[in-house]
Amino acid sequence: QVQLVESGPGLVKLSDTLPLICTVSGLSLTLNDYCWSWVRQFPGKGLEWMASIDYRGSTYYSLSLGRRTTISRDTSKNLVTLKLSSVTPEDTAVYYCAESARDFWGRGTQVTVSS
Repeated sequence: QVQLVESGPGLVKLSDTLPLICTVSGLSLTLNDYCWSWVRQFPGKGLEWMASIDYRGSTYYSLSLGRRTTISRDTSKNLVTLKLSSVTPEDTAVYYCAESARDFWGRGTQVTVSS
């Protein structure tokens, strides 16, 4: 029984930093060869990969997002966190947490940036 649950503020203001948390149950973040990611989907669009952190703690980022994105983890609490700075209305999307090796996905959390 593996479960990923995303949580976020729902609404954020222009220029704020968006904090997102993925709570993972049933699987350790440090299990060999697993990689944990944040992915988002814009209305009527496909998926956009944002960032990943692997079982060693190594991080990987989308070039299009650059310095705006920071991914981290809390292994004691089994959390994968994401921070997206300087948000604009174009960041409005559904944000998902996922594990690529086993294709685990959360239900996603809606984030709307006010203008």
